[in-house]
Amino acid sequence: FEHGRVRVHPAMRSLYAGMVDLGLLTATRPPDVGGQQLPLTVHAVASAYLMAANLSAYGYLGLTIGAAHLLEVFGTPFLRDTFMARLYRGEWTGTMALTEPQAGSSLADVKTRATPAPDGSYRLQGSKIFISGGDQDFTDNVVHLTLARIEGAEGGTRGVSLFAVPAKRPQGDTFVPNDVQVAGVIHKIGWRGLPSLVLNFGEANDCHGWLVGQPGRGLACMFQMMNEARIMVGLNGVSTAAVAYQESLAYARERPQGRPAGIRDTTRAQSPIIEHADVRRMLLRQKAIVEGGLALLLTTSTQADLAHHAPDEATRKRAQLLLDLLTPIAKTFPAEKGFEANALALQIHGGYGYSSEYLPEAWLRDQKLNSIHEGTTGIQGLDLLGRKAVAEGGAALQALDEEVRATTARARAAGAEPAWSEALEDALQQAAALTLELGARGMAGEVDVMLRHSTDFLELFSVVAVAWRWLAQAAAAKEGLARAPTPEDTAFYEGKLAAAQYWFAVEVPRVPLLAHLCRTGEDSYARMRPDWF
Repeated sequence: FEHGRVRVHPAMRSLYAGMVDLGLLTATRPPDVGGQQLPLTVHAVASAYLMAANLSAYGYLGLTIGAAHLLEVFGTPFLRDTFMARLYRGEWTGTMALTEPQAGSSLADVKTRATPAPDGSYRLQGSKIFISGGDQDFTDNVVHLTLARIEGAEGGTRGVSLFAVPAKRPQGDTFVPNDVQVAGVIHKIGWRGLPSLVLNFGEANDCHGWLVGQPGRGLACMFQMMNEARIMVGLNGVSTAAVAYQESLAYARERPQGRPAGIRDTTRAQSPIIEHADVRRMLLRQKAIVEGGLALLLTTSTQADLAHHAPDEATRKRAQLLLDLLTPIAKTFPAEKGFEANALALQIHGGYGYSSEYLPEAWLRDQKLNSIHEGTTGIQGLDLLGRKAVAEGGAALQALDEEVRATTARARAAGAEPAWSEALEDALQQAAALTLELGARGMAGEVDVMLRHSTDFLELFSVVAVAWRWLAQAAAAKEGLARAPTPEDTAFYEGKLAAAQYWFAVEVPRVPLLAHLCRTGEDSYARMRPDWF
C-alpha cells in the first residue's frame, strides 16, 4: 500500500486473466450476457479446485461475479451496459461494500449518506471497512456495490438502498477518479493475496453513485444473492479443509516415526505414522468432515439450480424451501468443522505443522474467515431457527423428510448398514419435533428462550444433514461394490463406508444432547452478567 493505492502480488494479474479466459465469470449466466448457462452445481465443482489452489485469487472472481449478477438482475440499462458488461468481460472487478466501522453486521445502522443529484445519480459520503478486493492494480477499475441511506430515508433496514459506486466514473468518453479513497489496509492473518480495506467515499463531496433497484430495497437486492454467496463461502471452507487433508494424508504415508504398539525391537524400521491408530483417527475425521461437507454443498447447489430452472412451479417452490433450509448449514458446517479439520492436518504434521515452512498453518489461518464473513455462525443459527426451519409451517422440514426417506429406502435396497438408516430417520424426527416445540415457544412470546441455543440448533441440523449425505454415499458405495469394481475403486468405496460408519458412530449420537440443550433452554450463559466474567 503506497500513495493511496494497493499493489497486489504480480502473479495475480495472470491468475485473474486465466480464470477469465476459462469463462468462469459468466459460466452460470445466460447467453445474452455472454454466459454458458452451466448449472451452479457444475460451477461449484470447478470452483472448488481453484479455491483449494488459491483462495485469494478466486476471491476476486467470486466478488466480481456477485457484483455483476446484482447489476444484471437489478441494474438499469445504463448500469448493465457501462458496468456489468465490463465486469463480466473481466476488464474490471467488483466488491460488496456493506460493513461500516460503527455498525459491523448490524446493517440497520448503516450511516453512509446518498444525496440525489440533478443528473439522476447520487453523491455518497461515508466510510466502509473490511472491503475485500477494494483496490488492486491488475484491472482498470473497481465497482463497489454499496449500501447507503438516501437523505430523508427512514431508519433501520427499510431505509437502506444499494448503489453502484465505481472507483473511476464515466465522464464523456473516458473515466475519471470518483472520490473513493483507500484509507487503510487491514492486516489480516489469512487471505493475504486479497486485500481487505477501509474505503472513504466522498471526502471531496464528489463521489458519484447510481441507484441499483428501488429506494429502500438495498438489503432485499443483496439477500436475493445471499444463498449463492453463502454456498460459495461453504465451498471455500470445504476446499481449504480438503487441501489440508490431502497434504496431511500424503505426509502421514511418507513420514516414518515409531513402531506398532508392543514392538520394542529398535532394529526394525520405523513405521509410517499412518499406521498409528490416533493418526488414522485424525485422518478419518478429516475425511468425514471434508467429503460429507462437499456432498452437502453439492446437494444445496442442486437445489439452487432446481429453484431457478426446474420446468414446473411446484418443483421450483419445493427446491427453494430446501435451498433456504440447507444454506445456513452448508455455509456454517464447512467453516466450523473445516477449521477443526485444518487443525487436525496441522497436528498430524507435529512440530513441522507449527512452522511456516509447511502449509497447514496457512490453510488454518485462511479457514477462520469462513465462519465470519457472509454472516457469522451466530447469525446463521438465528436465521435457521428463527426463519428457515419454521417457514410456511414447517414445509421445508417436510420436504427434507421426503428427501431423507428416499435416501434411506435406497440405502436399504443397496444393503447399507440398516442401523444407519434407522439412526438418520430417528435423528431427523427429533430435529423436526424440536423445531415445532421451539417454534411454539416463540409464538407464545418466549423468543429469547426459543433462540437461546440457536447455534446448538444449527449444529444439530448440521450433524443430521451431513449424516443424510453420508448415507447417500454409503448407498452408492454398496451399489459400486456390487459391480465387481477394480481394486482402486474397491478401496474408494470401502473408504466411503468407513467414513459413513464413523459419522453414525461418533456424530449422530450427539443429536439428543444438542436437542436437550435447545429444548430446556439451559441458561448458564443467558443469566451470566457481564461483570461476572
